[in-house]
Amino acid sequence: MARIYSGILGLVAFLTTLARGWIHGGDTESILWDGWLSLLLFSIIGLVIGWIGARIVEENVSARLAAELSANAEDGSVKVE
Repeated sequence: MARIYSGILGLVAFLTTLARGWIHGGDTESILWDGWLSLLLFSIIGLVIGWIGARIVEENVSARLAAELSANAEDGSVKVE
């Protein structure tokens, strides 16, 4: 999940920066430099957001599974969905 968020946010930031630079008539070198910096910055941000999201999902699934197994152990049943 972290790599996907990183790639998506980085690419969107890069393309947005390029479009902004060309619309405002900047020179190619500065547009590409700004695009590269935004790609790196937002890729790092996306990596952190994706990592946090993955951890939240893993913890939620783990807690739910533990609760279901505990409830099944108390009932003596073996039903797992």
